[in-house]
Amino acid sequence: MKKVIIAALALCLSIAVQAQEEPIKIVFDVTSENPEVHKSAARHLKLMSESYPDSEFEMVIYSGAYKMVDKNTSVARETLEEVVKKDNVSVVVCSFTLKRQEKTVEDLIPGITTVPDGIYEIVMRQKQGWGYIKEVK
Repeated sequence: MKKVIIAALALCLSIAVQAQEEPIKIVFDVTSENPEVHKSAARHLKLMSESYPDSEFEMVIYSGAYKMVDKNTSVARETLEEVVKKDNVSVVVCSFTLKRQEKTVEDLIPGITTVPDGIYEIVMRQKQGWGYIKEVK
């Protein structure tokens, strides 16, 4: 009986592990001005992209979070430079935000791209079935 219980537990564990290996698509929403949120969000993106290499991840930066992707002020620059090199990750910033900040693409960390409207980008990703994570602190 003990062997049957152990075998059943092993089967349940293997099913649970396989269920977590299914590819996912997640969009991260970052608007906070808080540098600690910037570090945490970049770390989350890095760890998830490493843990789920067959999945897709996009981080959308807008509003007060602009400094997260500014090559001169970012506290998360090193992590973001590493993560944007991955095929399954994109980090984008809202063009409206750039305009309000009087910044251009040249001010961004290399590999960061733009979208016309950050909120619209998030809504469209959700419409396509992407999961959603709001980075706050």
